[in-house]
Amino acid sequence: MNLQKVGGLAAIAEAIFYVFAFIIFGAVLEFLPAGSTASQTIEHLSENQLLLSVTNFVIYVLFGIVLSILVLAIYERTKSESAISKLAAVFGFIWVVLVIASGMIFNIGLAAVIKNGAVNPEEAVTLWKMINIIGDSLGGGNEVVGAVWLILLSIAGLKSNTLPKGLVYFGLLVGAFGVGTIYPYGIFAELFGTTQILWFIWVGVVLLKSKKLA
Repeated sequence: MNLQKVGGLAAIAEAIFYVFAFIIFGAVLEFLPAGSTASQTIEHLSENQLLLSVTNFVIYVLFGIVLSILVLAIYERTKSESAISKLAAVFGFIWVVLVIASGMIFNIGLAAVIKNGAVNPEEAVTLWKMINIIGDSLGGGNEVVGAVWLILLSIAGLKSNTLPKGLVYFGLLVGAFGVGTIYPYGIFAELFGTTQILWFIWVGVVLLKSKKLA
């Protein structure tokens, strides 16, 4: 199986990871009501530690590992536009590192918060808030790096005529939503997440239908 087809499978897997995240955080995981005490927060985290840890591993660490394959596959496809495709790959791999780092920070931080919460719940909750800020800043909430990757690879795909124009323009739109996450409005993150599911599926189908590149 050549890299294009492996990249196509990787793209489909990324879409599945996104759907998995929406299901867990939207339907499975129960959130604490506003005004919950520190002790209630720690208890909630303790009760859901396994679910949160597995979810973070899947949507950050595993997502990042699989993303690296997709970045390589798209670079191979668009590399005739050398400068742009190389720059896109750089941002793609930076995104890989940031996403994996976010997942590790969330999981290691979660374990530390639960451990400290048994002694000082208030201090542990403060630590948890800091961990969330750091994790979201790296890759859990700010999607600018991933958005730049999408925009650059779309331009490279257009100039090299190696990606369908519809996919290219849709990629630019998704990238614009991602850039919008620099502003503190949840709508951009939601738009980026939902449209990127469609983009991953679309690019996955394109790559799976590809013949081996020279």
